[in-house]
Amino acid sequence: MTGSPVRPGFANGREKNAGGRPGADPGLQDGATAMFPEIHEECGVFGVLGHPEAANLVYLGLYALQHRGQESAGIASSDGERIIFHKQMGVVADIFSEDILAKLPGNLAIGHVRYSTAGTSELKNAQPFVVDFESGSIAIAHNGNLVNAQRLKNELEVQGSIFQSTMDTEVIIHLIARSRLDRIEDRIVDALSRVRGAYSLVFLTRDKLIGVRDPHGIRPLVFGKIKGGHVLCSETCALDLIEGEVLREVEPGEMIVVDEQGARFSRPFSHVPPRFCIFEHVYFARPDSIFGGSSVYQVRKRLGRQLAEECPADADIVIPVPDSGVPAALGFSEASGIPFEMGLIRNHYVGRTFIEPQQSIRHFGVKIKLNVVRDVVGGKRVVVVDDSIVRGTTGRKIMKMIRDAGAKEVHVRVSSPPTTSPCFYGIDTPLRRDLIGATHTLEEINRYLTSDSLGYMSIEGLHSCVPNEGKGYCDACFTGDYMVPLEVEDTEEQLPLFRGSVRI
Repeated sequence: MTGSPVRPGFANGREKNAGGRPGADPGLQDGATAMFPEIHEECGVFGVLGHPEAANLVYLGLYALQHRGQESAGIASSDGERIIFHKQMGVVADIFSEDILAKLPGNLAIGHVRYSTAGTSELKNAQPFVVDFESGSIAIAHNGNLVNAQRLKNELEVQGSIFQSTMDTEVIIHLIARSRLDRIEDRIVDALSRVRGAYSLVFLTRDKLIGVRDPHGIRPLVFGKIKGGHVLCSETCALDLIEGEVLREVEPGEMIVVDEQGARFSRPFSHVPPRFCIFEHVYFARPDSIFGGSSVYQVRKRLGRQLAEECPADADIVIPVPDSGVPAALGFSEASGIPFEMGLIRNHYVGRTFIEPQQSIRHFGVKIKLNVVRDVVGGKRVVVVDDSIVRGTTGRKIMKMIRDAGAKEVHVRVSSPPTTSPCFYGIDTPLRRDLIGATHTLEEINRYLTSDSLGYMSIEGLHSCVPNEGKGYCDACFTGDYMVPLEVEDTEEQLPLFRGSVRI
């Protein structure tokens, strides 16, 4: 059974099932257990020039950016003569040892943490991507996704290019190598003039650190300094860790070239309206980061306060789905006057793999990640605040856990609008047909979750809470408004390069 896409507002399950607990929508099937969030982070980049322990600082920076990708990580460094690199599948703590870092000398290094959005999850797709060509050596780390990568890849292969990976990032390297311009920064501009989509890039040559942000500024990139040097990274929280100073965000369409003479800035691309990813504020970024001059944490609290105004609830306590739902739940509590409690406790030591028993333990996947505090929810009318609902399968399991712990009522409030469209700009989202907000009405989702009521943030409310410096936002995941034209006939599907990706 399918209905119209969800519109923000309310659904009250008890009105549908008078006198009893809301029932499941038979048109929605409970999918496989999801161990991790159903929308996955993209990637994180970090680069340093001018510090004698550049690789060590990149290592620390990647720690701070680990939330942006847990699939693989890598560091490339330059000692002025050659580029040395190490990359591996897994998380930063498991990949880099003191011995490995000691083999990455020099005062210039870049690093990358990855979650695959284009290309399969395997070592050949880990970054930084390092190549030698006739003009020297270069390493690249990329956060984003190129919407015309498949067409460019096909053209390059016809011309004789041989690809070593399935990453869209490798397309950029081939275009740089084929450019006939002299300076490496000019070659980069020449290459990027042919690509379309989202990219925040850091490049490393033997003596330069280069950062570029796409003309729309979809993915984040920050410029900062440390004693004796400069830093380019995805989020300000990574600069905090190494006691660096944030200078400013890299502007959309801007290139920054850093060498021993200092930093040079240029705007080599055509001007287009800026469109920063609004979901960075909702979920992706760490709450201790700053974008657009505003604390992500404070933005998420504003979202919670706005949600309480738009979708009030008659309840005894407000609890978040940790960790990303905590600031919004605090804001909801402040605006509504309903006490805030930590009714769900997250296990922070869940690895990427685990041994799953037979069906003897129902909802095992969610239970290993979250547990309900019975003394908090027992006998209470509970408001559960989360940042988004994607497929709904995890939310349904959480509802059952809270009810089994004795809650009298469970009201779900979501601090973003319904997710109705897949992202093509560097975020791993399900296909449109798998997005519950795209295929079912508010009432149907409420019945499926088995919640007593369900309320989403409006798109207008969301925009009212984020920093507004006249830069605009990409909200395609909520509206289907893709500002960079897609080279795909059917937006029900992901781009061709996405189809090799591994998803839960």
